[in-house]
Amino acid sequence: MDLAFTKEQRDFRQEIRTWLAANAPAQPLQSFDTEQGFQQHREWEAVLNEGRWGMVTWPEELGGRGCDLIEWLIFEEEYYRARAPLRVNQNGIFLLGPTLMEYGTPEQKARILPKMANGEEVWSQGWSEPNAGSDMAAIRSRAELVGDKYVINGQKTWSTRAVWADWCFGMFRTDPESERHHGLTFILVPLDTPGITVRPIPQLDGLPGFAEIFFDNVEVSVDNRLGDEGAGWRVAMATAGFERGLMLRSPARFQETARRLVELYRENSATADHDPAVKDAVIRAYLDAESYCLTTYQTACRLSQGGKIGAESSTNKIFWSELDQNMHATAMSILGARAELLPLAPDAVGVGSWLDGWLFAQSGPIYAGTNEIQRNIIAERMLGMPR
Repeated sequence: MDLAFTKEQRDFRQEIRTWLAANAPAQPLQSFDTEQGFQQHREWEAVLNEGRWGMVTWPEELGGRGCDLIEWLIFEEEYYRARAPLRVNQNGIFLLGPTLMEYGTPEQKARILPKMANGEEVWSQGWSEPNAGSDMAAIRSRAELVGDKYVINGQKTWSTRAVWADWCFGMFRTDPESERHHGLTFILVPLDTPGITVRPIPQLDGLPGFAEIFFDNVEVSVDNRLGDEGAGWRVAMATAGFERGLMLRSPARFQETARRLVELYRENSATADHDPAVKDAVIRAYLDAESYCLTTYQTACRLSQGGKIGAESSTNKIFWSELDQNMHATAMSILGARAELLPLAPDAVGVGSWLDGWLFAQSGPIYAGTNEIQRNIIAERMLGMPR
């Protein structure tokens, strides 16, 4: 693998850096798990889109720049280095967007992607159900085709961003006689449709980052089906591959956390060095973040040559989720008792957002498919071990 960037790539990096320096918010936005913060992030998505930075890998006619994956990784590196706001529409632009590129009709792409890029329509996930968490093949929510509409009944839970989102995407069982991964269909649902009830679920920090969605005879046009009827599992696995692999968690996110961790250690080395294991953990975090970056560049090069993301996306998911936990646990050790202070507490100088990051990191081994399930996938599909 050639690690040298071309002149065009270096120029691209400088263009991003210059634009972000001029446009990124000077102060952090409020959490997008609050109503006001959600709106602030939606407005930031519009600013990004005006600069044609909403999703750089999309075709130019759909608001993107037609960039390849290497350029996307460069963009992510500069975005996180500038400490620009997290993307409130990440379920849309990083997960559904690439899936639409692969399975969507021209009409669906033209109708959905531009509004997704500018933040006008924010997307939530409709995967998990009360009895179908990591085991998505156990989905029981039904969608019955009546004329040119699907009539949906059932419940989704742990739907990220659903409290204030405009749409959700998910799988529904369209063949009532089917079992497991057969007879499922991928459907896009406007959350303002009559018959939908959204109930917030508080996170560890008390904010409603998730929600339950109840469907009571909800009518959705058949035009909102993504892919063929009954082929929902194949479409969803493409989305899950993006979630576990490249798109949802770029290496730049963890590289920036690792840089912040090094800064935190240097600011507190006098006390942190009382435990030699802390310094070792900081070094390991930095090395692991760089290793993940190099592996991702290797994967991007393979994909650009016609390869596919397969079961190895499960190894990515385990690695980045556990890396995130380890980095934040190390930060908690460095801060000691102060780590439990909220950022606005009188004695919280220098604490930053580490507590919030640590709380969120605990969800990493769960969302995008639990790490236990990912290890089963690795054992069976990559190593050929028996079930």
